[in-house]
Amino acid sequence: MFRFFENLVDPYQTYVQTDAPPRRLWPFLRDYVRPFRAVFAVTALFSVGNAVLDVGLIWYLGRLVDLMSGQSPQAFLASHGAEILVAALVILILRPLVAGGSVGLLHNTILTNFGTMMRWRAHRHVLRQPVGWFESDFAGRIANRIMQAPPAAGEAVFQVFDMAAFAAATFIGALLMLAEADPRLMLPLLAWVIGYLWLMRWTIRRAGPASKASSDARSAVTGRVVDSYTNIHSVKLFAHQDAELDYAREAIETSRRTFQTEMRIVTKMDVALTFLNGLMILGVGGLALWFWVQGTATVGVVAAALALVLRINSMTYWIMWASTNLVQNLGTLAEGMETIAQPVTLTDHPGARPLEFRQGLIQIQGVSHHYGRGFGGLRDVTLTLRPGEKIGVVGRSGAGKSTLVKLMLRFYDSESGAILIDGQNVAEVTQESLRQNIGMVQQDSSLLHRSVRENILYGRPDATEAEMIAAAQKAEAHDFILTLEDPQGRRGYDAHVGERGVKLSGGQRQRVAIARVLLKDAPILILDEATSALDSEAEAAIQAALYGVMQGKTVIAIAHRLSTIAAMDRIVVLEDGQVVEDGTHAELLRRNGLYARFWARQSGGFIGLEEDAAE
Repeated sequence: MFRFFENLVDPYQTYVQTDAPPRRLWPFLRDYVRPFRAVFAVTALFSVGNAVLDVGLIWYLGRLVDLMSGQSPQAFLASHGAEILVAALVILILRPLVAGGSVGLLHNTILTNFGTMMRWRAHRHVLRQPVGWFESDFAGRIANRIMQAPPAAGEAVFQVFDMAAFAAATFIGALLMLAEADPRLMLPLLAWVIGYLWLMRWTIRRAGPASKASSDARSAVTGRVVDSYTNIHSVKLFAHQDAELDYAREAIETSRRTFQTEMRIVTKMDVALTFLNGLMILGVGGLALWFWVQGTATVGVVAAALALVLRINSMTYWIMWASTNLVQNLGTLAEGMETIAQPVTLTDHPGARPLEFRQGLIQIQGVSHHYGRGFGGLRDVTLTLRPGEKIGVVGRSGAGKSTLVKLMLRFYDSESGAILIDGQNVAEVTQESLRQNIGMVQQDSSLLHRSVRENILYGRPDATEAEMIAAAQKAEAHDFILTLEDPQGRRGYDAHVGERGVKLSGGQRQRVAIARVLLKDAPILILDEATSALDSEAEAAIQAALYGVMQGKTVIAIAHRLSTIAAMDRIVVLEDGQVVEDGTHAELLRRNGLYARFWARQSGGFIGLEEDAAE
């Protein structure tokens, strides 16, 4: 039975992706609601059926009181026994079936699948965002919104059916029942409904903004806390634990104040609702008693009216709470939409085709990029790499080395100029095919919080075990991998490396990253201080392995340790975002320019300047 309800909607069904989701709440939700339309319609019917049965029981209570009045038990049973049996069957069979259908659709179909579908689609959308988008926000806040918004949307949908449909049917049924007994009994209930709707409107108008502010504040807390945990080594190294506590406390206190504002609204609403419900009970119940005194209402009418208003009294707190919770969930969703509804700004061009790699000719034609700041980055860089050519790139911090690499990988679109690979503009081919043809080892390669095997196979998931081990051996990683064991007892290639690979030393982490790129075996290779984290002996061995892998590839190697690139076919020197020197190691030394000064200053093979920073 559970599987029937759980499988009514597939949360992972195919859908049309959009680069720019709607930024307004209801249009945003429309696409997610579409697969559930039939389920929602049936759920609404079940909710109404539940309400009708509840009001019907109260109505039948009044009827029983009237039927029992003035009759002996024997006469009552003789004339109405069959009717009571039917009522019993409705209570024992029909009512549980209707309630079970409603609960099954709400809990097992909508709650479990609606939030799952939204989280899946939101994660897909966020993963398509460019690198620069992630660099502008806390990873913790992004993840928090992905985790909070979808279940909030699911809860909102749940409450619409569990509260709105049920409440509407209950109130309408109550009015009809009172009208049947005496139309005048409707008047105090109608007056109460007007007051109740006004109170609900007052609450919702204030709870919505308060809830969004509270959700924003909670996300800020998560962002700051995760930022501290992610950089725990820096926190400990600089002894800034107290500063981090103060940094977190500021956000936590803001969260507390926004939540206090939210709770004040709830408290005011609760007190006002208690007073309003008191007026309803006295109005309807007192009027029914007055009619009985006047002889215009039966005891059954009085009993049903009192039972009805007491039922509504208990239900109104739940409805008001559910309504407020609905608005709070919509506020959480609206806050989450600030992340999951942002348009993807760096997309494949319409009609983009996969990159057709032929020889590896790279042409950089008048490229400028300043990250929208008007300074930094690159200025009118023109450079050609012949097929299979290996060039070294050097320059001071901020010279534009990292920018050049990011533009080649199309992490950003250049503001002017073009980069061509075998005559194909990188902006006009699919991003996936472009990056499949480029292998890169960074200075600080982070690993996934998975096993060593999964991290290496990330380079080529369909590689065999033997190919994976061969790549690890070339990267001088195989021997130390066999000695690994994580806290769960997993060993060797099955051992997990921790978040960003923190359970490995810097050199071990770099060797696994190099093994991953070696396994990928892409025709274009970018090395960004690839061996800087290694000791001299390991560096020499891996450098030899890298030189072997470089054969037949077009290679760009960024380095501060000039000895690692001295044997390259050419060396390009960047300064202030421009190419100022270009030639072989020997030619550049003879020119006695910037590169020659770098070489003269270097100590132990380094340029002797500060480490490269984000450019």
